[in-house]
Amino acid sequence: MSKYSYMTQEGFDKLVAELEDLRTRGRSEAAQAIAEAREKGDLSENAEYDAAKDAQGLLELKISEMEAVLARARVLDQSELDTSKVVVFTTVTIKNLKINKEMKYQLVSETEANLKEKKISVTSPIGKGLLGKKIGEVADIQTPNGIIQFEIMNIELI
Repeated sequence: MSKYSYMTQEGFDKLVAELEDLRTRGRSEAAQAIAEAREKGDLSENAEYDAAKDAQGLLELKISEMEAVLARARVLDQSELDTSKVVVFTTVTIKNLKINKEMKYQLVSETEANLKEKKISVTSPIGKGLLGKKIGEVADIQTPNGIIQFEIMNIELI
């Protein structure tokens, strides 16, 4: 795992809000579920109690992981990024040379990646292959289906 996790201010704020929600509402709901299961009698044979305790453990693990990500987070000012080459937070238009189709993606940190929003992680195979490329260059990217060539059509900040 990298030393730092680069994020947009929007992504950082979203993660902070989600963490705060888990710490307050999430912990409260977990405690309530345990209390309700405890009221149902013998804890040694109470599957509901075991499930509630397991859920609480998973919640605490998620909170711990999110805290670690925030501890390594570095918020980048997008206005200071160099758009002469593909870097984190740039939006790149690429053309799959095999099928002659253009696609547009924003390269983001692992925590902000969301394919439905056309945001891919810089640590994904495609993200790694595009980093550092300039307009007009071709990136040969190893995928599970073999090597795919993508031509860099445009680089911008959105």
